[in-house]
Amino acid sequence: MKSMTLKTGLLLSTVTTALALSFGAAQAQDRNITMAVSIPAATHGWTGGVVYHAEQAEKEIEAAFPNIDVVLSTASSATAQVSSLEDLSSTRKLDALVILPFTSEELTGPVAQVKEKGTFIAVVDRGLADPSIQDLYVAGDNIAVGANTATWLSDKLGGEGEIVVLRGIPTVIDDERIKGFSDVIGKTKIKILDIQYANWNQDEAFKLMQDYLAKYPKIDAVWANDDDMLLGVIEAVDQAGRKDIKYALGGNGMKQVIEMVKEGDERTPVSTPYPPSMIKSAMYMTAAQFAGQAPMRGSFLLGAPLITPENADQFYFPESPF
Repeated sequence: MKSMTLKTGLLLSTVTTALALSFGAAQAQDRNITMAVSIPAATHGWTGGVVYHAEQAEKEIEAAFPNIDVVLSTASSATAQVSSLEDLSSTRKLDALVILPFTSEELTGPVAQVKEKGTFIAVVDRGLADPSIQDLYVAGDNIAVGANTATWLSDKLGGEGEIVVLRGIPTVIDDERIKGFSDVIGKTKIKILDIQYANWNQDEAFKLMQDYLAKYPKIDAVWANDDDMLLGVIEAVDQAGRKDIKYALGGNGMKQVIEMVKEGDERTPVSTPYPPSMIKSAMYMTAAQFAGQAPMRGSFLLGAPLITPENADQFYFPESPF
C-alpha cells in the first residue's frame, strides 16, 4: 500500500471532506449503500473525541449522500465490539465497514469474516493483526509519536538518566509508539526503570504512577504515552510531592495538555498530535469510494510533529471535546 504522510489531522480531514462533498448528491449511485461504523465507546478522553466526530460525520454524510446509510455502533470492550460486529453483519448487507478496533488481536478474525462477504474495510488508528484485511488505513504516525518524544527528552536530559514509561492497551499502535520511543532511548545512556500497561486510563495511570513512585526513589522523567494517562501521572506526582521528576510527557494533543504547553509549563512543555477526528476523515474517504466512484485505497498516516509553546495555537481547539 502507498503511504502518504500529512502534516496534521486537520489537513487530512479538510482534504477528504472537500473531496467527498464535491461529488454532491447528483453523483449518488442507483442503489443504496450501507456503511457500518464500529468504534469504542467514550471510555476516555480521546475516544470521547472519536465518538463526537463520528456522530458529526454520520449526519454530514447522510445529508450529502442520500443513498448512503451510516450505521454507527459503539462498544465498551473488545468482546462487546465483536458481538456488535456480528449483529451488524448478520442483519444487513454491509457495503463498507469503518472500524476503530478496541484491540487488534481480538477484532482481526471478526473483521476478516466481514471482509469475506465482499465488504470494503477501512481501519482507523488501532490496526488489525493482519493488515492485508484492510482496503484503507487511516492513522497517526505512532512510530514518530514515540521517536519524536524520545528525541526531545534525550536532548533535555543530556542523554542520561532514569525514566519510567506507561503503556496503553495491547494494540498495534501502542506497540509502534513504544518501538519508536525505545529505539531512540536505546541509543542513549537513559535507563527505563519500568514499563507497564495503564490502558490509556487516567485512574489506572494514577495508581500505576503511585506504584512507580513508591518503588523508585529517583525518577528523572515519565513518558505516559497518552494525555489521559498523563493527567493521572501528574496527579500522583503532585500528591507525593516529588520534585525529582523534571518532565512528565504524554501525547495525543488533548486541549487541557495543549493549554499547559501554551502556558510554558516546565514539566510538560511539549506534546504530540493524534487527532480523534481521523475517524471522520476515514468515513468521508469511504463515502467517496462509493458515492464518488473515487478509489480510496491505501495507507494514510498523519504526521506527529512536536507541539511546543511556539506552535501550540495551531493544535488548540477549545470547542473540541478532547
